[in-house]
Parts: sequence; C-alpha cells; structure tokens
Amino acid sequence: MQVAPLGEQLREWRTRRRMSQMDLALDTEISTRHLSFIETGRSKPSAQMLGRIADCLEVPHRARNALLLAAGYAPDFQERPLDSAEMAGMRAIVEHVLKGHEPYPALAVDRHWNMVAANAAVGVLIGQVSPALLAPPVNVLRLALHPDGLAPQIANYAMWRAHILHRLDLQIEASADPALASLRDEIAGYAVEANDNAAGPVSSIAVPLVLETPAGRISFVSTVTIFGTPVDITLSELAIEAFFPADAESAALLQKLAGK
Repeated sequence: MQVAPLGEQLREWRTRRRMSQMDLALDTEISTRHLSFIETGRSKPSAQMLGRIADCLEVPHRARNALLLAAGYAPDFQERPLDSAEMAGMRAIVEHVLKGHEPYPALAVDRHWNMVAANAAVGVLIGQVSPALLAPPVNVLRLALHPDGLAPQIANYAMWRAHILHRLDLQIEASADPALASLRDEIAGYAVEANDNAAGPVSSIAVPLVLETPAGRISFVSTVTIFGTPVDITLSELAIEAFFPADAESAALLQKLAGK
C-alpha cells in the first residue's frame, strides 16, 4: 500500500480544516517549530503526538491509518467486511434497525453511498427505476438523480438534487475521498428536466423527498444514523438512512402498501 509522505498528508488536512501551523500547534500543545519540522520531514512525531494532531484535524479512521503508515507505525484501525464472521453482531444490529423501521423505507450505505442492506419497504422507492441501476453495487445517489432512476418521479427534483449535492460536498470536505469527488462530478452532470411541483409550501425545517408513485404522491423526510464509537473502518463509514412519512396522507398510503 503506497501512501503519501506524512508532511504532505498533514499539510493537506490542515489546509482542509483551514488551520494555520500556529493554530494547530496551539491546539495540540506543541511548538510551531516542531510542527514545521514534522511537515517538512525533519522530525518524526511519536504515535501519541500524531494521534493528538489527527484528533485536532478530525481525520477519519481510514486516513489516520495512512498517517500512521507514513510515519512508520502500524495502523490503529482494522477494516473487516460487514459480511465477515467478526462483524456478525454489528450486521445483526443493522438488520434489526432496518426491519424495525418497516413499513417505512430504510437502507444502509458505505462511504461511497453503495447500498449494503435495505428493508422490504425500499421497494416503494425503487419499483420504477431501470434494472440496470439495481445491479450491484447499487449506488443510492446515482439511483436518486439518474434520468433512469428516481429522478422522473421526484416532484421537487431541483430541491432534492441541491440537497444531495450539498451533503456530498460536506462529505468530500470532511473525508478528502477522490471517489466521492468523481461521483459528485458524475451525478451533477445528469441531464434531467428539473421539477418543482411539490404541493404546498416548502418546509423550512427539513428538505422533503416528494415522490410521484403509481399508488399516489408520497412525501418523505429522512434521518441518518451512524455508530457512535466505532473502532473498525467499515463500521465508522457505515450510515443508515431512514425515511419517514412527512404527512398523514403519506403515512396512510405507506401503511396501505404494506398491507397494514
């Protein structure tokens, strides 16, 4: 595994967090001179000092491993597939949360927004999309904005597209993941006629997802759940997105579709 030099990585993270050397030195209680020597390769930090710097810069688990490797230390965090035997307990928790959310849709995604699990109610969202977009790995952002995906059904497409791109921008800023930047370029370039036909005033509390389905209009709001204290890379990058009905009519329709 090739990693960039430690100083180069630290400068990139410091720049992303908009911190000067003095700011970072003060927050980590080291001298500006010492930090400068670390960034230029003239000094090697201890693993503990590197941990303090990474904490201050809010470096994600995957990138922390890269910092440690560049400094000549063993990585702190393992990465185990969600379907591995070691992760069986965590996988059971994810499946329990997804199942418990029915009859409303919920799904789990990895760091690149590829769907790793979903409950049965997600069928309400994907019933009209092209089968080509449902071939694994299913990328839920591509599915949402692609002309052959959910896009033609989204009554407030322009609003939802702006919401997704903003979320992606924040994630790219936090993670510095080039694959996410590539995904953003792709989905931002989709040519889809923008709709903004959602009935009623737009909520100032949350951005809704308003779908025109064969059964009728359904409005959703979503929440995102992450694990609070992960020490595994896969788990730290896993998110569960749960969709709730935004109004009584949508709730009743979802209950009806579920046969409840």
